[in-house]
Amino acid sequence: MKPVYAAVAVHVPAPPERVFALITDWPRHREWMFMTTARQVGEHAVEAYTGMWPFGFLDTMTITCWDPPALVVMDHTGRVVRGRGAIRVRPHDGGSRVIWAEELRLPFGPLGRALWPPARLLVHALARHSLRRLGALLRRTR
Repeated sequence: MKPVYAAVAVHVPAPPERVFALITDWPRHREWMFMTTARQVGEHAVEAYTGMWPFGFLDTMTITCWDPPALVVMDHTGRVVRGRGAIRVRPHDGGSRVIWAEELRLPFGPLGRALWPPARLLVHALARHSLRRLGALLRRTR
């Protein structure tokens, strides 16, 4: 089945070095990423749990590109989320432009494909909300 794509971009009022450092501080994800806790489990591996137990999922990831303070690319290797995700940080207007992009292989076959259009709207809204929270956190911790 063909992958689906989702991407959002926001302006964050902090330099790329600070933004990238917070984005890749995995234990701090709970402070800005919607209903998500994360931890590094190996040199190139991260686990994130999204949801509230027992209603959620474990997202296992392998870091495939590490280029601070500009880019981190990860392969999603879990049972629910599979595909590739990237977060790019670029200098922009006295701060940074953060682009969060996902190329996903949907679970649940044809049902997953049928549910993608409304799910895509939710994915975009939650990613944008999370990145805005990231910006607010960076403003508070100057």
